[in-house]
Amino acid sequence: MSVRELVVLGTSSAVPTRRRNHNGYLLRWDGEGFLFDPGEGTQRQMVHAGVASHDLTWICVTHFHGDHCLGLPGVIQRIARDRVSHPVRAAYPASGEPYWRRLRHATSFADTDVIVPCPVSGDLVEWPAGPVTLTARPLSHRVEAYGYRLDEPAGRRMLPGELARRGVRGPMIGELRRRGSLTMPDGSTVTLADCSEPRPGQSAAFVMDTRLCDAVFALADGVDLLVIESTFLSGEAGLAADYGHLTAAQAGRVAAECGVRRIVLTHFSERYSIEDEPRFVAEVREAYDGDVIVARDLMRIPVPKRAR
Repeated sequence: MSVRELVVLGTSSAVPTRRRNHNGYLLRWDGEGFLFDPGEGTQRQMVHAGVASHDLTWICVTHFHGDHCLGLPGVIQRIARDRVSHPVRAAYPASGEPYWRRLRHATSFADTDVIVPCPVSGDLVEWPAGPVTLTARPLSHRVEAYGYRLDEPAGRRMLPGELARRGVRGPMIGELRRRGSLTMPDGSTVTLADCSEPRPGQSAAFVMDTRLCDAVFALADGVDLLVIESTFLSGEAGLAADYGHLTAAQAGRVAAECGVRRIVLTHFSERYSIEDEPRFVAEVREAYDGDVIVARDLMRIPVPKRAR
């Protein structure tokens, strides 16, 4: 059975709190595991969440500020210790190569050769990643940073009523999918278009430390699930701009303008407590009337069911 869900490993920003660990997010998608921004303590949070190193197939780092990458040594050493045998690709800004090397080889341990570096540079980078395409776009932060997006290819949904009406049943259905048409016993032809309709692929985006910029909207455009930083409330909009961050109101604007189906707010400044969560939702609601989730550590958040 396919699983598409976000496992939240940490939700704080620069400073962890007693209730929020540094960043860490695992997006599980049909057997692939995309670990985004493993901050300090991610390996332990994986244990609490029941996530194994064997679940990881990609590690995606948005930038090399500590709260987004200091968990890399522990995660990589765990991959080595557990003898993960499949490739684990690591995407990160190419300009941060010195930091990557230091974190990748931070201590003495029995190393592994399954880690495949995929440095990112330029305005748009794409990789095939199992059932999806993984895209990276540059954001607007104080250091070079990238956001990521996953897109499933569009497909077709079979229509049982049309299949039955045309006498297509059993193994014939699979053959029709593969070949696109069938010749029936009476000599007539049935095409895939006769018995199916377009099915849009699902998508998710991950937007961390950034000011509003064109890439934020491009990454979020039409996605089913948007994981986005909400470091500050609007009262600190000036501070957010100075430090290259978003407010909850700006995150709501992005979700509304991009037609996002579900937005997950995270990366909260330590100045806010759990009791402030309704204030974040209220700011998002100024522009967006869709599904809003304020992330907490160890939450499991499903990707919304496919829109029909």
